[in-house]
Amino acid sequence: MVMVMVMMMMKMIMMRIMMMMMMMMMMMMVMMVMMVMMVMMMMMMMMMMMMMMMMMMMMMMMMMMLIQIGSMSL
Repeated sequence: MVMVMVMMMMKMIMMRIMMMMMMMMMMMMVMMVMMVMMVMMMMMMMMMMMMMMMMMMMMMMMMMMLIQIGSMSL
C-alpha cells in the first residue's frame, strides 16, 4: 500500500516537472522566434538605409553631371 502511495506521488511530481519543462521549452521557442524577428527587422532597416544612401548618392552624381554638362555648354 505504501509503495503504491509513493509511486503515485512520484508520478505526480514527474508530471509536474514535465509540465514545467514543456512550459520552459515553449517560452524558449517564443524567445528564439522573437529574437529572429528582431534580427530580421534590423537587417531590413539596414538594407533600407543602405538603399536610401545609394539613391541619394546617385542623385548627387546626376546633379553633378548635369552641372558639368551645363557649364560645358556655356
